[in-house]
Formats: sequence, C-alpha cells, structure tokens
Amino acid sequence: MPDVRVANLTKKFGEITALDNINLHIHDQEYFALLGPSGCGKTTLLRLIAGLIEPDSGEIYIGEKRVDNVPPEARDIGFVFQTFALFPHMTAWENVLYGPRVKNFDLKKAETIGDEVLEMVKLHERLDAYPNELSGGMMQRIAVARALAAGAKTLLLDEPLGQLDAKVRNEIRYEIRKMAKDLNLTAIHVTHDQAEAMSISDRIAVMKKGKIVQVGTPQELYLQPSSLFVAHFIGESNFLEGSVVDSSDGELKIELRGGVKVDAVGGVGKGERVVLAIRPEIFAVEVGTHRRKNTLRGKIDKITFEGTFIRYVIRFESQDSAVVIRPSLAETWMSIGTEVTLSFEPEKAHVFAYPAAGLMEEISV
Repeated sequence: MPDVRVANLTKKFGEITALDNINLHIHDQEYFALLGPSGCGKTTLLRLIAGLIEPDSGEIYIGEKRVDNVPPEARDIGFVFQTFALFPHMTAWENVLYGPRVKNFDLKKAETIGDEVLEMVKLHERLDAYPNELSGGMMQRIAVARALAAGAKTLLLDEPLGQLDAKVRNEIRYEIRKMAKDLNLTAIHVTHDQAEAMSISDRIAVMKKGKIVQVGTPQELYLQPSSLFVAHFIGESNFLEGSVVDSSDGELKIELRGGVKVDAVGGVGKGERVVLAIRPEIFAVEVGTHRRKNTLRGKIDKITFEGTFIRYVIRFESQDSAVVIRPSLAETWMSIGTEVTLSFEPEKAHVFAYPAAGLMEEISV
C-alpha cells in the first residue's frame, strides 16, 4: 500500500492562507492523524490529498505517483466524511456496493467485496436497512465499509467520529484503526480531539494556523513537546514564567515570579526570560511547608472530582496557580484552603524561551 507525501503545499482562500508551505511524509500502512484546533488547515490538507480541491502550489504524491493534477477517482482513495454522506434512498447494502459498481466490477466480485466489508464492520444483519433506520454508529460503519469496498488503498477520514456520542465514539475509533491495519491501508485521520488522536495513531502532525508545528508519536508529543503550543494542546501543562539566573552545561537556576528559585534543564542562557511547562501529574504534593529543592508553596484554591482522578488548583503567593492531578483512589482528599508544598524533578520540566508574541498568544488556539 502507498505512502503519501506532500511537498511545499500552499492553499489560499482569498486573503486567507489555509496551508502555508506544508511538507509531510506519511508512511506506508501508517495510521496517521492530523490534529489541531478548528481552522488550522487540517481538513484543507485532507481534501487536497483527496483531490476535492486543487493546491495553489506544491506537489502531492501517493506512492511514487504525483497526483495533484489527477482526478479524485483515479487516486485509489476512500473518503469518509464527518456527515457520513450516505445515499438516503439506498439500503446499507446498496450504499456499500455503490463504489464497486461505479468502477465496473463484475456483479459477483462486487457482492463478494460487499459481504466481506459488511462482515468486517459487523453490520451484515442490517444490509436491508436504510440510513434513517440506523444509529449514528451504524451509519459511520457503513460509510467506512463503502470506502473500503471501492478498493481504496488509502483511507482518508475527516472528523469521522464527530457526530457520535462519547461512548460510541470510543468504541468505533478502535474498530476503524483495526480495519485499516487488517487491510494494510494507509490511513489519514483528521480530528481536533487530542484523546482520539493519541489513542489510535501511529504518528500525529499537530497543526496551527496553516502550518505543521510538530510531527511525532503520541509519546513523543506528550513527553517531548517542541513548543509551548504543543505542550498546551497535547495533554495539559502548567506554565510558570521566570528568568534564568544561572546556567552551566545545561543545568539552569530559574527565578520564578514571586522570587522562588528552582532548578531545571535546558539550552537557554543566563539572563534569558523563560517559561517552564510542567505536566499536572509531575508534581509531588505534600501537606504543609517542607524545605526541599524545587518546591513551590501555596494553598488549595479549587478541587474537582473527575472520576479516576482529582484535580487540585493550587494558588501561590505570587498569585500564579498550578493544576495538580492525583488518582482519586490513591490518597486521602485534601480540602480547600490547605497549605501544600509542590515539588518536581528538574529534568521533567520543559524549558522554553519566552515567546516574542507573549505566552497567551503563543498557546492560543
């Protein structure tokens, strides 16, 4: 099955630059996600790969074939829309057979393919049902089956789970990945849901304002974010501003707002203004005041129970705050107003130079 490459791809709609000189390589048989906030250009990129719109400049390759001037039907792709886009006057069976018939497969071959994909999506018993007789989850399965039945080598999915409720969405996302893997397809999945992308993707491209800001595995994006935006958009981070007061071989002493000094690791120099990004689960929390290295003292300002974990908001004397996440069954709950000490290991805090445009602008979606 093919890999997918785009080179120097640009697309504008009037004065709006939807994609700005995009370069990306999606590997053969990879389940790849395009992730980002609404309006970042991910759906535009998917539609360009599909041939539904044309680029202003740049090149698109599927396998070794350049396809930016090739019509959609000649690209060997299957496209699954967010809105399902099933033919309402056709049964599930007729929807699935539509692609093979359009491609002039013989009837026996078309029916064999239809049987196989309906069995794969576990809807063989509903082949006579019309779309309005199916649940949202069933309609999405039929939409995927229709794309697969047409002999697609590359599966493109545009927010395919966006209209489903949370429980069904969680179930179907794994089914779609399994189908793609079982059929050795190259799949490109557009979503704004980070949990969805992190749970099913081999790799993810994080996009912002028409650009790709980082590509990596879910683990790489979470543990090694390359920018403040990625640290904010993938998972959750606390951002603490400060300045480097000492730097030696990558070991930093940083003075945070409020005068608290902490140790960190990074490639910035003495005197530079920085932002520390610290994941909520990184902090160790102790009741009371403790004298340790890398400590921040404050009071619990807010508590939220979220099922498997408890979210604490800690307010410091500097009026900065931090979110701390603790397992809900692993400890005795603390209460609002309790004085606590937070601590963290220096190498687990990500250090970024303070952005010229300001922190809030940098992390905005």
